[in-house]
Amino acid sequence: MLYLENNVASHVFTPSRIELLTLLASQAAISLENAHLYADLNETQAYLAEAQRLTATGSFGWKPATGDLVWSEELYRIFELDRAATPTVEFALSRAHPDDRNARRQFTERAAREPLFLDFEYRLLMPDGAVKHVHVVARPLHDAATGGLEYVGAITDVTAVKESRQALEKAYAEIQVLKDQLHNENIVLREEVDKTSMFEEIVGSSPPLRAVLSHLSKVAPTDSTVLITGETGTGKELIARAIHKRSPRSARAFVAVNCAAIPSSLIASELFGHEKGAFTGALQRRQGRFELADGGTIFLDEVGELPAETQIMLLRVLQEREFERVGGSVPVRVNVRLIAATNRDLQTAVADGTFRSDLFYRLNVFPLDVPALRERRADIPLLVEYFIHRFAHRAGKRIRGLSKETSTLLQSYDWPGNIRELQNVIERAVIIADSDTLAIDERWLAGRPPKPLAVASPPASTLATHEKDAIEAALTESKGRVSGPFGAAARLGVPPSTLESKIKALKIDKGRFKLGSDG
Repeated sequence: MLYLENNVASHVFTPSRIELLTLLASQAAISLENAHLYADLNETQAYLAEAQRLTATGSFGWKPATGDLVWSEELYRIFELDRAATPTVEFALSRAHPDDRNARRQFTERAAREPLFLDFEYRLLMPDGAVKHVHVVARPLHDAATGGLEYVGAITDVTAVKESRQALEKAYAEIQVLKDQLHNENIVLREEVDKTSMFEEIVGSSPPLRAVLSHLSKVAPTDSTVLITGETGTGKELIARAIHKRSPRSARAFVAVNCAAIPSSLIASELFGHEKGAFTGALQRRQGRFELADGGTIFLDEVGELPAETQIMLLRVLQEREFERVGGSVPVRVNVRLIAATNRDLQTAVADGTFRSDLFYRLNVFPLDVPALRERRADIPLLVEYFIHRFAHRAGKRIRGLSKETSTLLQSYDWPGNIRELQNVIERAVIIADSDTLAIDERWLAGRPPKPLAVASPPASTLATHEKDAIEAALTESKGRVSGPFGAAARLGVPPSTLESKIKALKIDKGRFKLGSDG
């Protein structure tokens, strides 16, 4: 009986082999699942670590109450801390750049007292002197274990981004400078091209013009100041542009300024610029023409019209290569070649006290005198042909030539307005032309139409002889005087300049008539 009871008890409390195997299998399954979970966790952590390395972003946890600080692997690399060391807030602050450290410490102390959303950048100064830029983001949480404050966040090394941004900003600044320079050189005064350029090429082959071009070719490669003189409309700006185009500065700006067209109260601001608030209406700083021409050439037309105070400023630019903007006190240095032009007699202006003598001698380094059109009559047919082609093409007309009367009129007229007047007359004739032969109304000419020098019209073979006789007779009566109410020109009914040209062409000596000789 006892044996049976013991046997029953043994049968009830001792696991069977099947149950034991089942238990072992269950434990093995749990262990295998844990192994898989552990492997998955390691794999996830590896992926996370690699992602942090690739993005240069490390994560952290911070409990201000206890000072506990937990860093991911990437933060050890960013802060260059040995992996065996324990990160602390004090160590992190010690890595802050000296200029940022005090602000970071104050912010950290404040974040320890009150929950703050962190989002800021600051610099790290590494032991080797290198500077890193880091971006910190974190959010405050409630620590369930202690009931205190806890932060979870990330720190990103943005040094490469900063350096790229700085490089881009530098490149953009350089591009902007080049863009402004290109704008100054190619856009400035673009709207004035039609007004300031009488024609695109120097037309003519007369000896007076060839002499000017010979001097032009010699002075152009230098950096010398040139003073161009000549009557209005002779093409002084065209000569200035030709000098610029043949100079080493040809790739830079050519800036033309008509000094007579700008009010005297504004000429200094126009030439040298002004600062914001320098005068009423100066709402922003403005560059002057000298700054726009830096590296190139500035052409001052009608320089004799400059007021006295502006003459002083111009003299300083020529002497010292610098000036001050109106309302400014900082010198602005420029590298500009100056070409000036005038139709006035500056030496007379110096004698009268209206033009500074020291400025005149600074400008008159290389004088170029452009001949009047009446002094280069041989170029008139070439100029007429050039202008006809230019304006006929623009008007869509085909003009083959001139009428005989028009050709004679153009050659005999004195052209007091010079090439500009000739250009205007041809343009007007082309506009109203109804045929392929151009005709000009002599009433268009500004001066009195030329009249025959002799009452009778002699044959062509003896015309020169009769002209000479008539002129000498008139000079005898006027005692060698050409102009004036009792001069030879008035007696013959022609402009004094025309008579002077005839006297020169016929080689008549006016001096002998002043003595009363009849030749």
